[in-house]
Amino acid sequence: MGKTIKDDQPRVYFDCAKCPGYCCSIYERVPVTKRDINRLAKHFGVSYETAYRRYTTNWRKERVLKRTPDPVLGESCQFLDPVKRNCTIYLARPAVCREYPDRARCVYYDMIQFERRLQDDVNALPLVQITFRKTKKREGADTASGERVWEWTPEKK
Repeated sequence: MGKTIKDDQPRVYFDCAKCPGYCCSIYERVPVTKRDINRLAKHFGVSYETAYRRYTTNWRKERVLKRTPDPVLGESCQFLDPVKRNCTIYLARPAVCREYPDRARCVYYDMIQFERRLQDDVNALPLVQITFRKTKKREGADTASGERVWEWTPEKK
């Protein structure tokens, strides 16, 4: 079942209105469920089949939202407004978008704020690319500070 909303929710340390839509752009796919497609169909007043064809596509063995060229970050979710940099289907957005970032902090928001402070430029826009590689995790030793160190080494092909 869903999350319980209480009065003592943890403080959130990000503001999506001050972000260029990294989460809508840097991930190559936004997976959708049947429920998400039904939500889109209702939002646009079309049938499930129309929403399925019009707004989603296959990516490997997964159903995902279609993407479109983006003037700022190259490519993004088709529902990201390219000028205002906000979600045009916010109330009908997929479950994965509703849950993101699933913690009190957003790493992309932290990064953009850090770079803007460092560059002393409120318009600085660091570009991000996520690259996935198969790796093996190897436990390392404790450091002098007591912090546990982990190492990842690429798997040999």
